Amino acid sequence: MSTLPLWLEPVERLVEAGGAVLVVLAVVAVLVFAMAMERWWYYRITWRIARRQLLRRWAARSDHTSWSARTLRQVWAEALVARLRKPLPWLKLLVALCPLLGLLGTVTGMISVFDSLSLSETHQARAMADGVARATLPTLTGMAIAVVGLLFISRLEHVIRREDQRLHDRLARALEESDA
Repeated sequence: MSTLPLWLEPVERLVEAGGAVLVVLAVVAVLVFAMAMERWWYYRITWRIARRQLLRRWAARSDHTSWSARTLRQVWAEALVARLRKPLPWLKLLVALCPLLGLLGTVTGMISVFDSLSLSETHQARAMADGVARATLPTLTGMAIAVVGLLFISRLEHVIRREDQRLHDRLARALEESDA
C-alpha cells in the first residue's frame, strides 16, 4: 500500500509507466497549455482593447500625413504586434524540447531494461518486450505534445500575421475617415 497522499497517486502511476521523464513532459505540457490559454485570453480580450485604444489615439492626432506621423504610426503598430508575438519564442522552445525529452525517456528506459535483463538469470523475451513498450511511452508522449504545440504555434502565427495586416488597414482607414 502506498504512503503517498491520494492526489499524488496519478504522478506515481505516471512515473511507474514511463519514468521520471514523463513527469517532466507533463510539466512542459502544462506550460505549453498555460501559455496557449494566456495567448487566447490576450488575443480575445486585451489585444482588442489595446487595438481600439491605438486607433483612437491615431485618429485623435491632428497630423497624419507628415513623415514623422507615419513613422510614429508604424512604431505604435509594431509595438502592439510585438506584444502579441512576445511569448512565441518560448512556445517554440518548449515544443522543440518535447521530442528531445521523449527521446531521453526512451534511452533511459532502454538502459534500465537492458540493465535488468543483464542482472536476471532468466532472459525472458516477455519481460524485455514489456520494458521496451514502457520505454517508448515517453517518445510517444513527447511527440504528441509537440504536434499539438505545433498546431497552436501555427495558428498563433497565422493570427499574428492577420492581425498585423488588419491593424495597418484600420490605421489607414482611420486616416481616410478623418480626411473625409
